[in-house]
Amino acid sequence: MPIQIIIEKCNGCTLCIEACPFDAIRMMDRLESRGLASDSQSHRKAVIDLNKCTLCGACVDACKFKAVVLEKDTNACVFPDIKDYKGIWVFIEQKKGKVQSVSYELLGKAQELSKKLSCQVSGVLIGHNMDDQLDELIWQGADNIYLVEAPELANFQDEPYTNILVKLVQKYKPEILLCGASAIGRSLISRVAINIKAGLTADCTGLDIDPDKKILLQTRPAFGGNIMATIISPNYRPQMATVRHKVMQPIAPDKHRKGKIIRESFDPSLYFSRTKLLDIVEEVEALVNLSEADIIVSGGRGMGCPENFKLLEELAHALGAAVGSSRAAVDAGWMPYSHQVGQTGRTVAPKIYIACGISGQIQHLVGMQSSKIIIAINKNPDAPIFKVATYGIVGDLFQIVPALTKKFREALRK
Repeated sequence: MPIQIIIEKCNGCTLCIEACPFDAIRMMDRLESRGLASDSQSHRKAVIDLNKCTLCGACVDACKFKAVVLEKDTNACVFPDIKDYKGIWVFIEQKKGKVQSVSYELLGKAQELSKKLSCQVSGVLIGHNMDDQLDELIWQGADNIYLVEAPELANFQDEPYTNILVKLVQKYKPEILLCGASAIGRSLISRVAINIKAGLTADCTGLDIDPDKKILLQTRPAFGGNIMATIISPNYRPQMATVRHKVMQPIAPDKHRKGKIIRESFDPSLYFSRTKLLDIVEEVEALVNLSEADIIVSGGRGMGCPENFKLLEELAHALGAAVGSSRAAVDAGWMPYSHQVGQTGRTVAPKIYIACGISGQIQHLVGMQSSKIIIAINKNPDAPIFKVATYGIVGDLFQIVPALTKKFREALRK
């Protein structure tokens, strides 16, 4: 064992329990530690749960009696055999039986990557009564679909979905596994990575294949968004990444495409969850959903106060747009977090993005610079937002925005 308790030295002081950050140590009688009944309250010793222990060594430092021994392997790492791993997988996210658009975006990117690896693209769909979604997945890029259905799987829950995806990966050995960087994707895929001992790059904004080594190049913002880092996982499989919504583009549906449906089933015990889903409460949005909007009107610190966001809501109503905000406006309590655009908020790529009173820090630009047309309104002519803007308006937004709203209403009535 890499870590052991020397029974003769342990006096049951519990210092190791207080030091363990992973709740991996219990005080037990020696008979109890072997699964035998014991009423003795004396001579209780520390017992380590190796399923929880991460070998961090905190207990070793805490023990005054040198009763904990940690043996770290100083030999070179032994890498797993990866030659049998083949193909690109996309986890297909669904909510209430409807496939989410980020999955189609990833299928499109996976098809592009697959041409450089000469492999197939597969989708993994977990849910219940999902047959009506299969054709669209094939039309938009899936060569195969691994389908797992059961009533217990109708809605996402961490434990059963993790168990299923781990089993599928271990059985079929994909070379690359992609997932949306959504609330569901972030919760699921990190658990899968831990279970299969693979690396994971989160919140990628770019994916490519190294032409020589044939490995996945995963690009994401680093150091607060000030640089773009490219990360590789050359020695472990699958290579895993989450990708933000609206960063990739789906391919046009091809109704002539054919694909293979591979139905998998597992022992019902695999579907057990220690948590119970009580209800799913959808956020009530007064305007258009930010992630799906073709037009977004967004405000920043220059709006001055929360009441002034009504100007943006009026412009958004005139255009049929969504309202977004910068992190500064969210941190100030002017707008809910669900409206935040940027590195720590949502990534959007609308046809038109109107930035009002937003200076254009790199953290915000990361979340909206893929927009087709960017219109910036700011009183500071040197604001960084103008460097990425398609059109820039220098002036007082409290005069410009109402004027735009009036003109758009007049034009759209005709």
